Amino acid sequence: MKTDTHTTLKTDTHTAGVQDSHNRMFDGMSPTRLFFRCAIPNMISMAVVSLYTIADGIFVGYYIGAEALAAINLVMPLIMMSFAFSDMVAVGSSVQIAIWLGKKDGKMAGRIFSTACLLILISALIMGTLAWLFSYPLVQLLGATGEVADLAVKYMRVYAAFSVLIMHFFAVDNYLRICGRVHYSMAMNVGMSLANIVLDWLFIGVFGWGIEAAALASCLSLMCGNIICFLPFFAGKLPLCFTREWVGLRLVGNIVANGSSEFFNNISGSVCMIIFNAALLSVGGYMAVAAFSIIMYVDSVVKALLFGMGDALQPAISYNYGAGSPARIWAIERRVQAAGLLLALLVLTFMQIGGEALIGLFAKGDGELLSMSVRGMRIFSLSYLFTWCAILSGSFFTALNRPVFSLVTAAGQTLLFPVLFLCVLPRLLGLDGIWLSPVLAGAASFLMCILFLLDTSRRLSSGQRQRA
Repeated sequence: MKTDTHTTLKTDTHTAGVQDSHNRMFDGMSPTRLFFRCAIPNMISMAVVSLYTIADGIFVGYYIGAEALAAINLVMPLIMMSFAFSDMVAVGSSVQIAIWLGKKDGKMAGRIFSTACLLILISALIMGTLAWLFSYPLVQLLGATGEVADLAVKYMRVYAAFSVLIMHFFAVDNYLRICGRVHYSMAMNVGMSLANIVLDWLFIGVFGWGIEAAALASCLSLMCGNIICFLPFFAGKLPLCFTREWVGLRLVGNIVANGSSEFFNNISGSVCMIIFNAALLSVGGYMAVAAFSIIMYVDSVVKALLFGMGDALQPAISYNYGAGSPARIWAIERRVQAAGLLLALLVLTFMQIGGEALIGLFAKGDGELLSMSVRGMRIFSLSYLFTWCAILSGSFFTALNRPVFSLVTAAGQTLLFPVLFLCVLPRLLGLDGIWLSPVLAGAASFLMCILFLLDTSRRLSSGQRQRA
């Protein structure tokens, strides 16, 4: 009995020490230093992770051809949909975990963490099974036929087979950041992405395997990264640990509600891509879809940097919200928004001046594909003037447990506004109208976010006065 008590006291003391270090970072570090401490490693992680999708595109486009590029772009929205529930639980639970850690209640945070991991496992089983069984009907529903349809099914079924082993990867990245292990998270993401690129080169470039090899390389890398990322939690070296105690349905409902914006963002973004692909097939055929896939590969890096920036500071904002520090919340968010604007301007300048060289990596001397992709990218890249605000503001609203604002922001940015302009502009401008739709959609989302940010500022200031 003495030994058990001594062990318990030692464990509690260790946990308290880890927790105190974690607290000092979120509520004691200067906002600028905190931004660089959290944002830069996570931006690097997200950018490098997006590189493995680009590696897929380069190897597939160069060694297999435009049909394979079109197949991946057609089926990728379905794969992203399968990850949507996992992402919803990860984001919603991360906000609650950070808030409870801000309240100095590590046990409750651990219960939320354990429940979230179980929910993600269940969703992986369901989504993987459905994706395998209904792959052909789903691909045909997207309008794919012949060789493109066959390639799309082969690619999707590899992801379906690995779903249980890879679905937690992006969720555990959130939990590592909450625990302050941003550099460990960055190292794992970089290692996973480099492994994926090497496997792409080996499977496709050396062995000459088909489109399944691109999916296999990604899944093997994600699986290994997933296992390594969970090791610190099992070792008991972090503020979060697994427990057999679960949370009630009411808190599960809050997790789902607060993560619903990310869920809707994934679902609506995927639905929007399906609609864009259908419009592109109608106006420009599979070559236009292949050009769009190249643009999306490049865009994925930009969006990864912005999402990485916003997500990295979510735990700090949620923690300070739970601790009742609105002034510190805005100090952090101002730095996030300013950095997002600077990044957007730099990317826009690069794509207008030097984007052709980057896009040429995917085309393998195909003049028609290169010309179509470059023109599309130059028009599409104008959207970066606006989209940075909606992406970062959505993360901000989620961190403050304001699911309605976050959900409406995601809906407007990823589905409602793009589809609205897509219904009008192609009739007037043809293919250029499709490329221009995200630009006007981004401008509309920007105006909506400004209104939401003003209302949030007013409410936080009102809450501060009431506490005083």
